[in-house]
Amino acid sequence: MTKKRKSTPKAALLGVGLDNEDGHKRITTGEQFAIVGGSEETHGRMTETVIKTFETLKHRGKTLHDVEPKELAEIIHRAKPE
Repeated sequence: MTKKRKSTPKAALLGVGLDNEDGHKRITTGEQFAIVGGSEETHGRMTETVIKTFETLKHRGKTLHDVEPKELAEIIHRAKPE
């Protein structure tokens, strides 16, 4: 009889920028996120938002896979740069 391994929940954020007109391919990845595309400004803003989002989650003692979608949306909204 084989034992089934209990899988660890997986979660990640994906950011896609669609406003690139300079032909430069921008890709930024982390342990639980990937950001692709966008203009230099958009890509930078998405990267900053993701970093602040993970900082807030850490401060609240939560991980991406156990935060409620509504709370995550609120965190992301507040993390967006001005």
